[in-house]
Amino acid sequence: MTYSPTVLSPLVIPREAHPISRRNISSAALKVLYGLRDAGYQSYLVGGAVRDLLAGRQPKDFDVATDATPEQVREVFRNCRIIGRRFRLAHVVFGREIIEVATFRANDDDGSGDRETVGDGRLTRDNVYGSIEDDAVRRDFTANALYYAIEDFSVRDYVGGYSDVQARTLRLIGDPATRYREDPVRMLRAVRLAAKLGFDIDTSAAQPMTELSVLLAGAAPARLFDESLKLFLSGHGEASFLGLERHDLLGALLPETAEALRTNRSGLLRSMVLDGLRNTDSRIEEEKPVTPAFLYAVLLWPAYCRELARLQAQGLEPSVAQQRAADRVTLHQAKRIALPRRFSLPMQEIWLMQSRFTLRQKKRVFRLLSHPRFRAAFDFLELRAKVAPELAADLLFWREAQTQAPGLATDSSESGDGFGPEGVEDLGVDAGPAPRRRRRRRPRGGGAPAQS
Repeated sequence: MTYSPTVLSPLVIPREAHPISRRNISSAALKVLYGLRDAGYQSYLVGGAVRDLLAGRQPKDFDVATDATPEQVREVFRNCRIIGRRFRLAHVVFGREIIEVATFRANDDDGSGDRETVGDGRLTRDNVYGSIEDDAVRRDFTANALYYAIEDFSVRDYVGGYSDVQARTLRLIGDPATRYREDPVRMLRAVRLAAKLGFDIDTSAAQPMTELSVLLAGAAPARLFDESLKLFLSGHGEASFLGLERHDLLGALLPETAEALRTNRSGLLRSMVLDGLRNTDSRIEEEKPVTPAFLYAVLLWPAYCRELARLQAQGLEPSVAQQRAADRVTLHQAKRIALPRRFSLPMQEIWLMQSRFTLRQKKRVFRLLSHPRFRAAFDFLELRAKVAPELAADLLFWREAQTQAPGLATDSSESGDGFGPEGVEDLGVDAGPAPRRRRRRRPRGGGAPAQS
């Protein structure tokens, strides 16, 4: 395969003019950089690691770009595996740390390369290799197209990314509409990076989002689940949520929640979601556990409240309405985001347990305290009570119940995400009693109970 490299003159920022030091670079990444160089290949630290180091942040991941193909990288490193079909990459493994190595990529102007798109312009395969100049213009944001050279410790900028990092601006490389059509998830990525870095999204990059947000419906639900975790469980969940609202992307990711928030006149549902996101950001900063089950219990609670109110308005029995609302919201959201059952089932339990906090009978109190999801449900109640003063008595009762029977109040890993949605009370309906469990009957005739 032949290609015509793009000829660009890079801006070279020498070592004394930038803050990046090898002391802040992973030792594993340095081994890969020097290993490729010693084998005769070009190698650069690239992307988010360079951007974060320039912005004064410590990167979590270190990626490398090289002119070596994935197969050549594997020849250099025995601890290497090749992954991917859409984008073939080399992963060099050092214990728990993985250094991702990508070959310089280029555009496929003559259509002869290993590149495939579908009708709407979305890329399904892209393995056209080129030069470092080609690679720079192929990246998504200018701030991600910066290269740290191990030879002289300089930073090389081909597309204006260095000045954009200094100005704290997120700017797309190329035509924004075209880049979003290639990969609609780039819109979510823009919001996430802006929230993480405290950057502003450039007007030209922000303007097409409203019109093109519908393209997210065609993204793989499993990929959207992964992206949602990056948005909300990386320590900047509140800023990400506000960014989704600002750029009309919330409805593309959480359609029923967005509609519930739009029709909630009091605004309490939105206030509680934001309060919960603030709290979970604090937990992440304090290195406390968080879980997608609790995250989605909060993000989808407005949708659950709305559906529950609709079903109860139709005259359904409260316990039936609760379960049906939980099932419907979960099913509808799964069409957009692939929420695994190991998270969706605990999420529903947290919702359905809320009505049980009104119970005071001794047996039911002890039964609820021993429930494996009690701590998560109680934390949920605690945060609901922040905007619903009528829940204060329930909250006090169950807080005291835990002190009187500490062995029963289980410490679930699902608990304590720091999220607290508003309850059904805001919608003017009563949650009603929790669904009853059927007891297994003994067979007639004095026989022993059936074995399970």
